[in-house]
Amino acid sequence: MKNPAVIETYHLSNTRPKVDVYYPVITKLDDPKVQKKLNDVLFKEMNKLLVENNYYESSLVELVANYEVKNNQRDILSINLIVYSFTGGAHGMTYVKSLTLDTKTGRQYNLQDLFKPGSPYVQKISEYIRRHIQQWKTPVLEPFTKIRPDQDFYIADTSLVVYFQLYEISPYVAGFPYFPIPLLDLQEIIKPNSPADRMLPFIGF
Repeated sequence: MKNPAVIETYHLSNTRPKVDVYYPVITKLDDPKVQKKLNDVLFKEMNKLLVENNYYESSLVELVANYEVKNNQRDILSINLIVYSFTGGAHGMTYVKSLTLDTKTGRQYNLQDLFKPGSPYVQKISEYIRRHIQQWKTPVLEPFTKIRPDQDFYIADTSLVVYFQLYEISPYVAGFPYFPIPLLDLQEIIKPNSPADRMLPFIGF
């Protein structure tokens, strides 16, 4: 079995107190061009989050950036970039940017890329989330209707985790609403050889 990608943590040194940035760097891939391409994506997306969260502004009081690896197998890397920033007021804000990457080809995947063209993935995922909002009594700001076609997601082993940013559908106190969906429940509409297809569990008899 192919070894997972090696992820190293780099620390962005900063002279300001309460400002810490840790970001991922992929190393030891077989193809250096793919490795550079993926690291460029990771760096660009982390820097974009830093800009959006006032890293370069004098108004910044506190900022912590980090990451979490959610999947790193079968040439699929799913990783969350996380930035918390505080510029004053009642509380700070946290943002999460998820990236699902192919460590063999360097391709980055959006949600729609996981499913067959024309398939009703928005409807199926939205129905699942509506049902679980009721079951789990998830507080919402207004009745949930449907996800965006490019909704935030990551892959974690044999599940597709669809989630919402703070305030996107729920009050701040509810945090990030995460909805893990077993890939087997979506198997009929999953695109062949997509990350979702490759992460489907093997069922032996």
